[in-house]
Amino acid sequence: MDMSSPVMMLPSLESLPQRQRATVASVDWAALSVPEARRLRELGFDEGVGVEVLHRATLGKGPIACRIGRMTVALRRAVAGAIHVSPLAG
Repeated sequence: MDMSSPVMMLPSLESLPQRQRATVASVDWAALSVPEARRLRELGFDEGVGVEVLHRATLGKGPIACRIGRMTVALRRAVAGAIHVSPLAG
């Protein structure tokens, strides 16, 4: 790996704008508790899956509603912060 080239940081699901479609690029499993990681896996959050933020709780606190496949799920912001995404061109 060339250490002189800048590393591109992917945005987290938490920072993805509403209605912006994206693909899950990676999940920081180490940042999650065992129950949180298990729940994400059961819901289908894994690399390559399409995701979209539908709604955020007001005042920047509270859960984020997102669509994964045909499901709508609510995630705590800390959990959404552990999911890194590649935004799709709209």
